[in-house]
Order: sequence, then C-alpha cells, then structure tokens
Amino acid sequence: MSKEPEQACPIAPVVDIVFSRWTTPILWTLHEHGRQRFVELQRRIGTITPKVLTQRLRQLERDGLVLRTYHPEVPPRVEYEISGLGRSLAPLFASLATWSAENLAKVERARLDYDGEETAPAAPR
Repeated sequence: MSKEPEQACPIAPVVDIVFSRWTTPILWTLHEHGRQRFVELQRRIGTITPKVLTQRLRQLERDGLVLRTYHPEVPPRVEYEISGLGRSLAPLFASLATWSAENLAKVERARLDYDGEETAPAAPR
C-alpha cells in the first residue's frame, strides 16, 4: 500500500513551496534586504531571468509569502516584500544557514571520498 508523499513525509508540501529552484533565493533576498523593486531584486539574485522571476513572484504572492505593492504614479512603481507568513520562515532559514556553515565541507569531503571509490580499481575478493 503506497502512501501519498504528504502522508509519508508531512513536510513535503512545505519543501515543494519553499525550496524550489528560485524561491529560496527570492525569499532570502527579500528577508535580508527588505522591500525592493523588481529590477533591484533581479540584480541581487543575479542569474534569474525576468520571466522566471515574474513567475516565482506571482506564485509566492499567491502562496502568501510575498506582498506586491503597486504605486499608481508615472511611471508606475511596483515593490515586493516578504510577508509576515514569509518572515515566519526566518528561523528555518537561520537553522539551515548554520547547518550549511557547519556541514557543507563534510558533505564535499564525503562526495570526494565516494567519487574516489567509484574511480578506484576494485579490490580483489
């Protein structure tokens, strides 16, 4: 009897929402730098295309993690900021940043060890 991913792992829906390819950098940037215009956000993230940034921001706004403010002036101005719901992820991101600082070197070492085992000649049995 197979279970739906949400039943097998109750955090799966959160992982899908928060940890998609561009969502994490967008949320991190808005949390770290506050309210920003589209171009500022794109510049800070770097390699994201305008199309993908627009799609991700719309999804994050739909999910309630980002707020979009339209200012009806000439020229029109739109700003994005992290919502209260998005800010509630800050402890999670802080924990992940700590884990990353403490463990990424260990992960890299494990990868190198593993890759070395794959390329080494097999030991005779």
